[in-house]
Amino acid sequence: MKALTWQGKRDVRIEKVPDPRIEEPTDAIIRVTSTGLCGSDLHLYEVLTPFMTPGDILGHEPMGIVEEVGAAVPDLQAGDRVVVPFQIACGNCWMCLTGLPTQCETTQVSSEGMGAALFGYTRLYGAVPGAQAEYLRVPQAQYGPIKVPEGPADDRFVYLSDVLPTAWQAVAYADVPKGGSVAVLGLGPIGDMACRVAQAKGAGRVFGVDLVPERLRRAKERGVETFDLRSFDDEKELVAAIRDQTDGRGPDAVIDAVGTEAHGSAAARMVQNASALLPRKISGPMAERFSVDRLAALYTAIDLVRRGGTISISGVYGGMADPMPMLTLFDKQIQMRMGQANVRRWSDEIIPFLTDEDPLGVDDFATHRVPLDEAPQAYDMFQNKRDGSVKVLIKP
Repeated sequence: MKALTWQGKRDVRIEKVPDPRIEEPTDAIIRVTSTGLCGSDLHLYEVLTPFMTPGDILGHEPMGIVEEVGAAVPDLQAGDRVVVPFQIACGNCWMCLTGLPTQCETTQVSSEGMGAALFGYTRLYGAVPGAQAEYLRVPQAQYGPIKVPEGPADDRFVYLSDVLPTAWQAVAYADVPKGGSVAVLGLGPIGDMACRVAQAKGAGRVFGVDLVPERLRRAKERGVETFDLRSFDDEKELVAAIRDQTDGRGPDAVIDAVGTEAHGSAAARMVQNASALLPRKISGPMAERFSVDRLAALYTAIDLVRRGGTISISGVYGGMADPMPMLTLFDKQIQMRMGQANVRRWSDEIIPFLTDEDPLGVDDFATHRVPLDEAPQAYDMFQNKRDGSVKVLIKP
């Protein structure tokens, strides 16, 4: 089959690789019909290269048609249409039963000290072949895949794999009071969708911050009060402007949907870029012990949120040596919640919103749809924020 493989920093290629096959009784094989290009994929494209191996198959946002199932997968059969969550979880362990499939005790990558295995996401998460490919082996298929009806286009359901539950959890963790206020830092796919979810769940005011015109326009068109980061000399001015809209206190909650590649963190960017150029035998151990993040967005969230408010982090961070302003966090009595989205924890709540009325705007959420052969160019476009790219779907 054809698949998109990682070969080095900013180097991804379409290659012929062996077809996946059933390896365990709990496996399924799906023919991928749509798969997303995620902002997290861009971290692998540039920042997290020390944890990648040439030939790794990327991608973790798939849906498709079941081709084959193992003997221990009773609820799926060939021909079923399914969305596959980005994490791999068993559904039966204590963590899964507690609503934390991202911490699944069956698939935890204990050798790396990490949580549940993920599709297409570095050796830290199991080096499981990813979904930007024609076919995908799905471990733990007795629990993970979400069956969806025939009829609507893939766009209606594909975001159940990652975007929707990640945004949903970000808003849930933000704990925005009914009629309260929330600021979303970063209006990429997750931040954009988090704004929509917050509105649907009763937030009174939603503020969105970005510096990409297309992203700001999309959010503004859906009633988000947008702030263009380029219009301010620094983050302090931005914080003051949003505080002015919230009686001087700041919003009840802030969602950091940016993560480790924030703008305005020049020193940390230099360290990240330098480590990516080192030989893998050196860069991997160094990144595990001394890696740093670009924390500009997180620092802004801490400054912006009102006293006693909540910060919800959905952007990916991976630093081990990050300086955190603990005095400010403690003094402001800030609550922080974060982590990979627990897809199956939220999917049943989300599905009622995926109707013909389309309250979350999923049917036209994608800005670009490309064939698998054009995926390398799509990475370059998305990384450089060209051509109005906000969300890219790949069609194998």
